[in-house]
Parts: sequence; C-alpha cells; structure tokens
Amino acid sequence: MRRPNFDFVGRFRTWIIVSGALFLVSIGALAVGGLNLSIDFVGGTSFTLDGITEDVTAQDLREAASSAGADDVTAQVRLEDGEAVGALVRTGELELGSDEALAVQTALEERTGATNTEISFVGGSWGERISRKALEALVVFLVVVIAYISIRLEFKMAVAAVIALVHDLFITVGLYALAGFNVSPSTVIALLTILGYSLYDSIVVFDRVKENATGPLATRVRYDQLVNVSMNEVLWRSLNTSMTSLLPVGALLVIGSQVLGADTLNDLALALFIGMALGAYSSLFVAGPFLAWWKMKEPEQIELADKIAARSAGQPVPAALGPDEIAAQNAPITTEYVRGQGKRKRRR
Repeated sequence: MRRPNFDFVGRFRTWIIVSGALFLVSIGALAVGGLNLSIDFVGGTSFTLDGITEDVTAQDLREAASSAGADDVTAQVRLEDGEAVGALVRTGELELGSDEALAVQTALEERTGATNTEISFVGGSWGERISRKALEALVVFLVVVIAYISIRLEFKMAVAAVIALVHDLFITVGLYALAGFNVSPSTVIALLTILGYSLYDSIVVFDRVKENATGPLATRVRYDQLVNVSMNEVLWRSLNTSMTSLLPVGALLVIGSQVLGADTLNDLALALFIGMALGAYSSLFVAGPFLAWWKMKEPEQIELADKIAARSAGQPVPAALGPDEIAAQNAPITTEYVRGQGKRKRRR
C-alpha cells in the first residue's frame, strides 16, 4: 500500500480553528446548561417508575411530585414506540420510608398508573467523594504520564500529549453538556479510561518522530517536515487501531443499550465512544502539529532550516514530502568517475 502524503503540519491553522470552535461550543454548553449530574453527584431521592399506563409528560410528573411536597424535582419519561412506558423522577433528599417519600410515591403512581416503583436515596456527601477521588486520580495520572513520556521520549512531547488529552476530555464533557446526557459514576469511569486511549495514539506518533529524529532524515529535512513524514508513516496504524477500538464500543452502545435494553451501559459506552474518537483526531491534528510548531521555535531547528534552505539554492521546501521525495532525501551521496573529463562528480 502506497504511503499517504497528507499535510498535517502545514494545515495547523485549520486544525486550530476546528478545535477552537469545539472548545467554544463546549464552554457555551457548560456555561448555559451545565452538566446533567446524576443523583450520585448531587444527592437526593430517585423514583424509577415502570409499567406506566397513562399518557404523561415530564411536566406532569414534576407537578405531581411537587404537589406532594417534593422540591428540586426533575423528571424524564422513557418512551417506546412513542408511548410512555417508564419514568425517572428525582427530588431533593427524602428519607426512605418517611411520610414525605411515601406521599411522593403515591402521587406519582396515581398519576402514571405505574405497576412498580423503585426508590433510591443518595446523600450529597457521596457525590462529593466521587468527584474528589476522580480529580485526585486525574492529577496523579497526569503527573506520572508527564514524567514517563519525558524520560522515554522528551518533555515537549509529554506536554503536547497532555494538551491533546485535555482537549479530548474537555470537548467530551462539553458535548455531554450540550446534548444533556446524564453524567453518572459510569461516565467518570469512561472518562478516566479514555485517557489511556488518547495517550496511546499520541505516543505512537511521537515514538516514530523520535525514531526518525535520530536517523539520516534528521539532518536533511526541517523538524516540521520530519513530524509530517512520521505521522504519515503511522497514519494507517493509528486509524486501524482506532477503528478496531470504536467498533466494539459502538456495538456496546447500539446493541447493548438500545437493542437489548441495558440502559446502564449508555453512560459508559457513550463517553468511551466520544472520547476515543476525539483521541484519534487529537493525536494526528493536535499533538503532532503542536509539537512541530513548538520545536521549530528552537534555535538549533531554526539554524537547520536555514541550512536546508541554503542547500536547496533558495527554492521553497514543501511542508509535506511524498514517498519519492523522502527516498531522494535518504539516498546516499556517492561519487563516480566521468570518462573523458578526468574528474569525478557527486550525485545522490
């Protein structure tokens, strides 16, 4: 298969605009609507209604619960074939077995005709502990990752990988806020899981960059060209790895949660799918081009670029090199005797 010749680095401004637009959308979604946190984070009492026989809306459920004395009521109706078959109603904290909780349960069952109601109670401190532990895990993870990549590759690659990682996490959270998806502990687990996928894609690219940076290509092309060549060399590997990861997660999301009705898989599979897709994007369009831009600010890279420009007799050097150009750059310089002229000439 012929190696691709896509100009990742030369179109860095385009990728900045795309990622910047996604960031602005995410910021707007978080500022306007915020995250739809599950009861595990905010605390309260939830009423899960099954076997609904009446045609009700979320507004009907909120009014029924409020009239029974509940506050901070939110409601969501589960539909099948356009008809309500179940619902989830969340209220402020109501102790299980209390008169207030029983009154709300009775009001909801009378309004919906539900045949089964499951009540759950979660205190507010539980959600605080989950959030704190998740943040602690994230900080420790980032510190270890920066240290490892700095030792294994180099510090600037570690920073570029973390920037791509933050890019993926923030946009994933923003999309959750924009779509109003429920954020549960399963979502947090999925967010922590996609950290590894995002870093894996970036490290695959950076490992090839380092390999080429210590080879013959390092002194014959600019660093941004070297990064671009490296990214094209691993492009199919990155895409194939991402696709083989996204397909089972997509099956989990569509078949497991939608076809088989395992609703508890929604939060986990959705966050995994969005985060892994963003990880494939950021490793190619954020981490690599950012590294090339940053390294080209170094004095030695500026000096090398000047030498290459002088060697090419002032001709512009393309940002992207195709297979033929790369082969020419890597060809050894040899000499041969020119008959009839009594001299030798240098050629590649």
